[in-house]
Amino acid sequence: MYEHAQANWFRRMVRLSGALRPMSWFYARTVHHIDRVVYRLTRGGATFTSWFAGLPVVMLTTTGAKSGRRRTLPVLGVPDDGRLVVIASNYGQYRNPAWYHNLRANPRARIAFEGAEREVVARELTGEERERWYARGIEIYPGWTHYRRRAAHRGIPVIELTPADR
Repeated sequence: MYEHAQANWFRRMVRLSGALRPMSWFYARTVHHIDRVVYRLTRGGATFTSWFAGLPVVMLTTTGAKSGRRRTLPVLGVPDDGRLVVIASNYGQYRNPAWYHNLRANPRARIAFEGAEREVVARELTGEERERWYARGIEIYPGWTHYRRRAAHRGIPVIELTPADR
């Protein structure tokens, strides 16, 4: 459903633009703000990124590792047969995103995805499982290939979000 190869030419170009260093710098500083506004205006129906690029966007609410405050932000998700994985690429920037540190400190979170909200527990994937999910993510968003090279010094974390009631 979200595969890059199945997207129309415009959405494929938008997705590929994120791999370019100047565009990823720009997206890292702007898109999450626009996504939140569109999400609020559509009453949770869509984000700018889901409309424009056809990507699966998860509204992730974490508890701040230092502040203890709840923070909600849009992140790309990798859905597959009822499972959901998020990749902490931070557009290939030098550091991991803040939400990753929040999940490490407080693995319980809340997500809103495809019209459903639920409590989840985060688990960082390692080894073959991590590689398999990262490869699955690249099928959806090829920019993660470039981000992996840029962030080779830190290794990009891959996080599975499972329902808290399991």
